[in-house]
Amino acid sequence: MSDLRDLSIADAAEALGKGETSSVELTNACIAAIEANRVLNAFITETPDLARARAKESDARRAKGDAKGPMDGVPIAMKDLFCTEGVRTTAGSHILENFVPTYESTVSANLRDHGAVMLGKANMDELAMGSSNITSYYGPVKSPWTRLGANVDLVPGGSSGGSAAAVSGRLAIAATGTDTGGSIRQPASFTGIVGMKPTYGRCSRWGTVAFASSLDQAGPLTRTVEDAAIMLQAMAGHDPKDSTSLPFDLPDFRAACVPNVKGMKIGIPKEYTLDGMPAAIKTLWEQGVEWLHDMGAETRDVTLPHTKYALPTYYIVAPAEASSNLARYDGVRYGLRVEGDSLDEMYELTRAAGFGAEVQRRVLIGAYVLSAGYYDAYYVKAQKVRSLIFKDFSDAFEDVDVLLTPTAPSAAFALGEKMDDPIAMYLNDVFTVPASLAGLPAISVPAGLDGDGLPLGLQLIAGVCQEQKLFRAASALEAAASFSAKPGGV
Repeated sequence: MSDLRDLSIADAAEALGKGETSSVELTNACIAAIEANRVLNAFITETPDLARARAKESDARRAKGDAKGPMDGVPIAMKDLFCTEGVRTTAGSHILENFVPTYESTVSANLRDHGAVMLGKANMDELAMGSSNITSYYGPVKSPWTRLGANVDLVPGGSSGGSAAAVSGRLAIAATGTDTGGSIRQPASFTGIVGMKPTYGRCSRWGTVAFASSLDQAGPLTRTVEDAAIMLQAMAGHDPKDSTSLPFDLPDFRAACVPNVKGMKIGIPKEYTLDGMPAAIKTLWEQGVEWLHDMGAETRDVTLPHTKYALPTYYIVAPAEASSNLARYDGVRYGLRVEGDSLDEMYELTRAAGFGAEVQRRVLIGAYVLSAGYYDAYYVKAQKVRSLIFKDFSDAFEDVDVLLTPTAPSAAFALGEKMDDPIAMYLNDVFTVPASLAGLPAISVPAGLDGDGLPLGLQLIAGVCQEQKLFRAASALEAAASFSAKPGGV
């Protein structure tokens, strides 16, 4: 057998079922890789003892013929935004540095109950605010990829950068992520893996540290489309503890992973062509259209006229919700506490010390747009525009099954390259934010390399609860692209 760490979830499940390997062997291989690649800083908290214990339990179940499904015994990374009982959960922030939850998030509990083996808590942008994984209090994550002929450290994307680096760098078979404005899909594009954001409400938000409650959605980061379907099946489902959880039975996502788009209608939105977009991305997008057309799909030009307002709308709505959600970090009930001479001073000192610059920036923006005299001018107007963006998508999906766009406006950039320009950093989300505002399922599929040998992804977007169409089209795109590149040294 090839390197155990190269196995997909599907292949690992097959090998485990045949007795060709064990969960303990697979888990030990990943633990060794994590220890050998700490330079990537992909994990905030490693849990090797817990992982080995769960792997042994999985092997014992298989020996009795009681395996819980394809995720049973598969070692994964858990983004440090999901509360894990008895395991430190920091959300990449100093303010939660010593927070050890007494409860388990629904997503991590679902995966645990399906037998998945947690290797540790993956590094991330602080409180999920960032597109590069440089805002983490625990240091930036390095991408396992490098440019051809250059020795420059690159970002893995964010906020789920540790998860993406772990999967791409073969430290874990798969990982969880969360996507508020693109935080699964953009790092997947930067690191040459699959990243999938389901319909808002498919995965419970209960027990997940909140950023923007009307946008946050958990999803899988994997190396194949089929793996994304398998993992989503284990993560998702109705949860009465989350009022926004969709009360629908789950379809069979894996069964939809058939690379056959014959008869499907693929929409190509003209608004996703940007001035100054790298030629490699435009060429790859055109190639993606050609691939799907050659496989029997009908491609159509569509228009999403309010797309140009998506980014400013997002950067009003998300900070507004963040400023409200982050009010709970006050130094009183849990988390960091910095004493002051008064209650107000304690609040100020705690939040000043506990939150990094980017989080403070977004809290201030959010507080401003919600303040008296500005609420109607900014927040209310942004919500109206958000409704128009959703209507654009709804109108488009009356004529097409899915949309095909680039995932990100560039390949991965160097660590520190855009740190001093928040607007340039926010523009990384220009292609991913619209689907987030509309609550739609979307997936990034690795489709090619640029001239520097760095991966580029193509994004597919589907209508509400149309994940099956999304997985079908993504499977076809994956088959046509035949992306097999790996980062050097892996």
